[in-house]
Amino acid sequence: MKLAPSLLAADFGRLLEQAQAVADLSDYLHWDVMDGHFVPNLTFGPVVVNALRDRVSVPFDIHLMITDPQQYAPQFRVRSGDLISFHVEAVSDPIAVIETIHKTGARAGIALRPKTSLRAVEQFLDQLDFLLIMSVEPGFAGQSFIAETLEKIRHAKELIQRKNLRVEIEVDGGVNAQNIREIARAGADILVAASAVFGQKDPRAALAQLRALATSS
Repeated sequence: MKLAPSLLAADFGRLLEQAQAVADLSDYLHWDVMDGHFVPNLTFGPVVVNALRDRVSVPFDIHLMITDPQQYAPQFRVRSGDLISFHVEAVSDPIAVIETIHKTGARAGIALRPKTSLRAVEQFLDQLDFLLIMSVEPGFAGQSFIAETLEKIRHAKELIQRKNLRVEIEVDGGVNAQNIREIARAGADILVAASAVFGQKDPRAALAQLRALATSS
């Protein structure tokens, strides 16, 4: 089980400090890149993400919630092992975007809004490194986990196994200490947590607790 604390819930005035504080306990640091168009919020862009890239050793997980991921993906300075995902709902040619991401050296993923069916990505699964299943509507931290997502995760895991693919399942939205074990059991490989980490008094302790719960039987 891999954990990716989302900096969307961090104190933006202390972004580097907060990223470094949990880096050694994290498998990835998750960046929610929003353009105010695909989703109703503005957050980070390449300038901010790149500024921290050389100062934080943990791999980055860059989630593009934007209308033109093919144009902007190459602007992120990535290292081997970094992840970049984009929304299938935002593009007309997913294969072209996947190829663009792979050319940067990052691993490529497609993200799905809660109401988007797995059928929208089934034909592209063999081109992906991971599938990002949103368990809240993308845009803001602090939302509640949509319970129906559990069945979607199970179906995705079954589909991936049936096709004999090595595609990881990432889940993002409303992940917390109360539901993380159930989400992990449903088949998630990477779990994103925002408020459940940076919204707590002690983010390191919160992250350690999440890992213990996610990996418990």
